[in-house]
Amino acid sequence: MHSSTALAGTIDDLLPQTQCTRCGYPGCRPYADAIAVGEADINRCPPGGEGVLASLAALLGRAAPALDASRGAPGPLRIARIDETACIGCTLCIQACPVDAIIGAQKRLHGVLSSLCSGCELCIQPCPVDCIAMEPAGRSWEVADARAARARYEARRVRIGSRRDAAARSADERKRKAAVDAALARARARRAAVADS
Repeated sequence: MHSSTALAGTIDDLLPQTQCTRCGYPGCRPYADAIAVGEADINRCPPGGEGVLASLAALLGRAAPALDASRGAPGPLRIARIDETACIGCTLCIQACPVDAIIGAQKRLHGVLSSLCSGCELCIQPCPVDCIAMEPAGRSWEVADARAARARYEARRVRIGSRRDAAARSADERKRKAAVDAALARARARRAAVADS
């Protein structure tokens, strides 16, 4: 009998690692965790399609249900393309990309690294000028792609977590400094009042 953590790891290895969130979870691993403990069904991964569904059913020793059509339709890999003439360099697509497949800088043209794009579509909604479209990739999403995408996703999570931690530490430090400055000002005011009396 697998522990739920070990089982979740095996399930995660079968998922496509597109990190698209269509399953209702914030990434493939949280979805795998939910499956492992019986909180989610195995049919909520459109990018994985019938192949991933069959693999999950075989792993768990049960019949495969129909894919949940409310999550989206499976199909060939599509990748994001940015219309260079419309891009304003807002960086919202970069912030939304879970696998670091978009490059660019603020107020500069952005581009999609097509070999890294998982087709998650998460960059489309935040774009304020609607300059991102999904186009056929002309290739399939392979196991090596999934492994590389998971590594980039995890590295991004660590990087963002480190930035948030640093920002929180900086905010705490500013609060401490403000409290110390206020205490020093009160002490100086008391000393000045004593000296004047």
